[in-house]
Amino acid sequence: MNTTHLNNGIHQLTLASGVKLSFQSFGQDYLSAPVILVNHPLTGDSRVTGAFGWWNDLIGEGKSIDTRKFAIVSFNIPGNGFDGILIDDFETWNAGTIASFFHEGLRLLGIGHLHTVIGGSLGAGIAWEMAALFPNFITNLIPVGGDWKSTDWMIANTFLQKQILATNPRPLEIARMHAMLCYRTPESFKLRFNRTVNEDIGVFNVESWLMHHGKKLTERFQLQAYKTMNHVLGSIDITRNGESFEEIIQSIKASIYIFSIDSDLFFPLSEDQETVRRAKEVGVTINHQIIHSDYGHDAFLMESKKVVPLLHPIFN
Repeated sequence: MNTTHLNNGIHQLTLASGVKLSFQSFGQDYLSAPVILVNHPLTGDSRVTGAFGWWNDLIGEGKSIDTRKFAIVSFNIPGNGFDGILIDDFETWNAGTIASFFHEGLRLLGIGHLHTVIGGSLGAGIAWEMAALFPNFITNLIPVGGDWKSTDWMIANTFLQKQILATNPRPLEIARMHAMLCYRTPESFKLRFNRTVNEDIGVFNVESWLMHHGKKLTERFQLQAYKTMNHVLGSIDITRNGESFEEIIQSIKASIYIFSIDSDLFFPLSEDQETVRRAKEVGVTINHQIIHSDYGHDAFLMESKKVVPLLHPIFN
């Protein structure tokens, strides 16, 4: 196994294709304890817990995913830039390619089976892809605010993002502003801003908020990395190789737990309800839990404590 130590607890594997796959691990030894793979969302990274952890409400000592009991592994999607590596030919990849990279990385680490794969948003889509490609490899599949395919709505939004990234003089900033409209809801904007004005700069507070998020992303993300992640987001499709959803869902040996957000505009609740119905028609039972929130897609981050009770039956 060719493993390189980078910095801040990040390690790097070299896959057979030459692709560099970086990861972090938390909690117990992944060669002896049950392993939980956590897949990050579009602008996330492998810091799932700890000082900069984006899912600290769920993962840590004494938390639902208890680092005193489990080994936590999280890969960086190649090209997300967190490990300093960018990808030029990312358009030859899809979400299934990333799932295969993650599986190869786990096998290189000596991990022959996963207790659970869990992910939010894009990470949920990659979790679905792993279960479809490696149906005997996972005991529990938990997609949170994600889906097994990119819908027409998703493809349309990632297409618009691509145009912004290719043509706008402030590509990251403007693309992020547009994306925030998908990640939140009209109701959440009303609750937070209610047409109030930022008197200091003479614009509506919702406008200054969008400008803030646009500038904030430019400080921590690279254009090529965002292009890569956006492309992968629009490519989720476990049926791309010709098998039907019904055939694939029957092959997956994992227990499936779908956590939907009832106000999600990006991965709508109705799509998950259809997934559950179609699975049931071919004899597959999916445990479907609904998170109630005014905040839309970002509720899996903003209100992650609402995910906690849904995990208790799985991890305790």
